[in-house]
Amino acid sequence: MDLPNIKKQFNENGWIVVNNVFSFQDIDEVLKKTMEVSDRELNSGDIHTIDTSSDGKISSPRKINNPYLKEELFRTILEKNKFQNILSQLLKDEKPILGATQIFMKPPFHGTAKPYHQDNSYFKCSPADELITAWIALEDVDEGNGCLRYINGSHKGEIVEHHEVPEAAHDLKIANKDIDYSKERSAIVKKGGVVFHHGGTMHTSLKNSSDRWRRGYATHWYTKNVTSESNFLENAHCKPEDICVTTC
Repeated sequence: MDLPNIKKQFNENGWIVVNNVFSFQDIDEVLKKTMEVSDRELNSGDIHTIDTSSDGKISSPRKINNPYLKEELFRTILEKNKFQNILSQLLKDEKPILGATQIFMKPPFHGTAKPYHQDNSYFKCSPADELITAWIALEDVDEGNGCLRYINGSHKGEIVEHHEVPEAAHDLKIANKDIDYSKERSAIVKKGGVVFHHGGTMHTSLKNSSDRWRRGYATHWYTKNVTSESNFLENAHCKPEDICVTTC
């Protein structure tokens, strides 16, 4: 890995795609476990669903909250040296500490778009440079099946005003006037790759208009220097005193 170049591009754009971070075997195991958990807990509050039939009688999993707490595999996969080395570089050589996790799933033809937002509008962490999201691709992701899209350099500004989304109670969005669409780029990533982004980088995800799934394991990391005006640290999977991610 060319870690200095990864760090340079990340600092310049506020995000970067790094492919081949995890093996296909590792990802296949995570993907299998993802669908087992979603089937097992489909009617629980931790599994969000989306209607996939016109009459609403058929639904598919859309999101798993806190997968890290559900299965050992979702913990051990995050210990891989290659992954941890990149995180450490992007977090100013500090130890990465796991804050939160979700698995996002866009079913074929039914995965909806996510509006433009900045993660730190939710997390309210400082210093902002020591908060990173690492989105692990569980399959090839492109514009057809709903890839992430970013506004290059938007992490260098402030957290802008976010507005409620009437049709999605838990979502916040940035007004179009605050987005420089000339700097918009797609994060096309291969299975086993990771999209890393700064907590202040504006990003969205597209609708899945393909016949393929789009599943990703989203992990949010911070350092011991971070404070928060939200409950992010209070609810974090791991604390600064923890030895490693699997001992939390």
